[in-house]
Amino acid sequence: MRALCWVAADELAVREVPDPELRNERDVIVRVRRSATCGADLPLLAGRDPLLRAGDVLGAEFLGEVVEVGPGVRRHQTGDRVVVGASVACGGCWYCRQGLHSCCDNAHADPASVDPDWRADAGCFGRPRAAGGFAGGHAEYVRVPYADVGAFRVPDTVDDDRALFAADAAPTGWLAAELGTVRPGDVVAIWGAGAVGQLTARAAVLRGAARVLVVDRHEDRLRMAERHSGAEPLDYRRTDVAAELRDRSGGRGPDVCVVAVGAPPPDRFGRRSADRPDASREAVHACRKGGVVVVLGATDGFVDAFPLGAVTDRRLTLRGARRPDLRDVPMLLDRMARDELRTEHLATHRLPLEHGPQGYELFRDRADGCVRAVFTP
Repeated sequence: MRALCWVAADELAVREVPDPELRNERDVIVRVRRSATCGADLPLLAGRDPLLRAGDVLGAEFLGEVVEVGPGVRRHQTGDRVVVGASVACGGCWYCRQGLHSCCDNAHADPASVDPDWRADAGCFGRPRAAGGFAGGHAEYVRVPYADVGAFRVPDTVDDDRALFAADAAPTGWLAAELGTVRPGDVVAIWGAGAVGQLTARAAVLRGAARVLVVDRHEDRLRMAERHSGAEPLDYRRTDVAAELRDRSGGRGPDVCVVAVGAPPPDRFGRRSADRPDASREAVHACRKGGVVVVLGATDGFVDAFPLGAVTDRRLTLRGARRPDLRDVPMLLDRMARDELRTEHLATHRLPLEHGPQGYELFRDRADGCVRAVFTP
């Protein structure tokens, strides 16, 4: 089958790879109909993971049709249209029973490859061995382990382009609002107007926030957040963000601040930094006393000069998440079916899988207004 593979730093190629096979009784094989780029792919694309190997298949977010079912699968049958959560989780360990699927103890395919000083999170599609070693969704077919836990039937009234974002971006946005304990009447500020930032804004609106403000510098993304999420845009190039946030929150600062800036694009010399601490620092200083700051996404390094004193002095709660859990996917699909949650506008570029390398260039460089590139095998 054809699949989009990592070759070297900033180099991808569509190659022929072996077809996936059932390995365990709880597996299914899915024929992919749609797959999407993801911000967590960018560090891999840049070659920053030492465990990544040439030929690894990328793609954490995908949707397709079940074509083969293991004997232990109970919830799915051949022909089901399913969206697959990015996290791979067993459903039975202590963390999964608490609904913390992204912390699953058993879905990591190769624990020996992990640094012993930190415990692995769950497996993930399209990641190297340190994240489970599961081949990704930028392919014609994918093996989905623990299918009864991580694959979800899509309602007939929800089309592929909308349901695709229930794999990761929409659950991440909902998780951010949940971690921030967004309540009716709250003022919520979000740094980053990409797909996750926009869906965090929409989640905050659905949870009853009185005002939702999105901070970014890309005018097309800010307009999109305003139109589709009901957010108030703030262009940090033209606005004193801290002063504006105080003014729009009764002088206190936002109740909840969410950092969803994702991986940075390269600078003019082609360099990429490992972390984006500026937004996190600004969020800490902007948040009202007793408020909540949520940091999303893959941040693999260390951040110096973090304002820890401001966290303690202002009695802030600081929470973080790399990937969402699976428990919210059915609820989000129901909201999509009721037209409360629309996500298809995020698929700004639709390309055949053969154009995957070009799609990732657009996505990485945020060129031509690209928010997400969606591939069709």
